[in-house]
Amino acid sequence: MTNSRIAAVDVGNDAVKANFGKLESSLYIPNVIARDLEDRPVIGIEDLDEKDPLDNLHIRVHSPALKENNAIYRVGNLATKTTNSTELDPGSYKSEEDQTLIMLFASLAMDAVEGKNAQSAKNNVVEANYTLGTGLPLREVKEGKDVGYRSQLLGSVHQVEFLVTPRYQGMKVNIKFDEVKVYPEGFAAYINLVMDNDLNIINRELIDKQILIQDIGGLSTDIAVIRNRNVDDDKASGFNLGVSESLEMIRDEILTKHGVELDSRRDVVDIITRNNDRHHIMVKGSRTNVHDITDRILLELAKKQYRYLRNVWQKNSQSEICYFVGGGSAVLKEYIKSLNNKLDGFNIEFFEDENESIWMMANAYYKLISDYIRKNSKQTGKESKKQEQKATSSK
Repeated sequence: MTNSRIAAVDVGNDAVKANFGKLESSLYIPNVIARDLEDRPVIGIEDLDEKDPLDNLHIRVHSPALKENNAIYRVGNLATKTTNSTELDPGSYKSEEDQTLIMLFASLAMDAVEGKNAQSAKNNVVEANYTLGTGLPLREVKEGKDVGYRSQLLGSVHQVEFLVTPRYQGMKVNIKFDEVKVYPEGFAAYINLVMDNDLNIINRELIDKQILIQDIGGLSTDIAVIRNRNVDDDKASGFNLGVSESLEMIRDEILTKHGVELDSRRDVVDIITRNNDRHHIMVKGSRTNVHDITDRILLELAKKQYRYLRNVWQKNSQSEICYFVGGGSAVLKEYIKSLNNKLDGFNIEFFEDENESIWMMANAYYKLISDYIRKNSKQTGKESKKQEQKATSSK
């Protein structure tokens, strides 16, 4: 595992967030893909290498884990500009979707060609070994889908070939996993609350409390009940309701009412959460308020999320606080706070820094996989010492 690079990757429904190595690099890629041709047309092809690779990710992916092997995709920002782009559908299982794997492999390949591995590339082929920490929604882990997901990744070589991509055109990355740890997302959020990047305990007052963590994603919502420093499997709940469906409704209504077609859900999130001109779009060059659309649809979703909270808290009455995490929490924060003030007045907490909430899972996976490596190194060191002692005593 000595040449294995740490990768902590959260394939969120909205975007991939990934941390690498000793936190010296990270990546954020919108979770959007579009099938494409090998030779995509580019205006100003001679200036291609001056563009940002992350805005122009064009790849072929070969992996025995994929249902559609050897297909070509636009990924991330580039995919949002096409008419055939796909995002994960409500009700789908993250662990069973090709798109999850494509986004995972694309992020690892980008790290590999930008890192030290690229310096040792032979014939434009980069060999990249990773120790991966990632996660799945609680409901999928409870159904045992983490086992199949992990086995798809281990024991195979997964190749990403960069096609019409700035700086990396023609390069191939062979990805191998030395170890893969798949964590339940709710527990990961808890770890992030109580442990810093150096694996020291912080927020000690939370350690022995019974707390709830409501993770609102794009496609689903998980509510983890943390008791005695572990997720209570029997009490944990997963729901097939995230923010994606509501974002699509907003998109559709803006198109119907204003004749403006937004490229993807990512654009809707930007309209809802940005600091300037929030809840506004441009219509024929005029700044137009769409607050009536966003407010009505998001408030309805917030009411459903609040009902989940109320029901789970009722069954776990000794809970002391609920933390809202995930990209969906950033979108619904003000609506849920307002409902809580008018209704039950639960002890709830949001992260004022939206970035902290969005990156929480990736940061948690980094801590968990780092902790695993540290413990594994200690164990290996002990075993080596024992073997040395045996060898010495037998002489």
